[in-house]
Amino acid sequence: MLISAGNAVVRKLFNISSNGLLEIQWYLFSAIFLLAAAYTLQKNEHIRIDLLVGKLSERGQAVVDIVGTLLFLMPVCYLLISFGWPMFIDAWNSGEMSSDAGGLVRWPVFLLIPVGFALLMAQGLSELIKRVAFLQGLIPNPAIKSNDPHKEPV
Repeated sequence: MLISAGNAVVRKLFNISSNGLLEIQWYLFSAIFLLAAAYTLQKNEHIRIDLLVGKLSERGQAVVDIVGTLLFLMPVCYLLISFGWPMFIDAWNSGEMSSDAGGLVRWPVFLLIPVGFALLMAQGLSELIKRVAFLQGLIPNPAIKSNDPHKEPV
């Protein structure tokens, strides 16, 4: 926020602009979303299809989470890690720079892709283990937040 505000103030007051400052804003925005995805999944705050799944029992919801994790989350994470890592390596080895004047080196933002999706995959594995343990009756429903006043823990 400080970089964005500072860039806007400098641009308006002194008519000076920096592609590097604009790009660092994009890099930081990317970092927020890529690195926070695993945390969002851990807190069960990701976007869901509650319209359909909400009608299912807790066990049914756990099964949907397991199937979704195995069929969608894990393969997508694997593909994005697999494609993202070589992009990072190429950018690192070549010292790839932005094509804009005063632009930044590109490898840090390319590194965010495999790292972010590796974290998301690890959290997905954790959630998968918890859902299976719930179905086996070993733990309470992990999808219920302890501070949710509308649901009682199992």
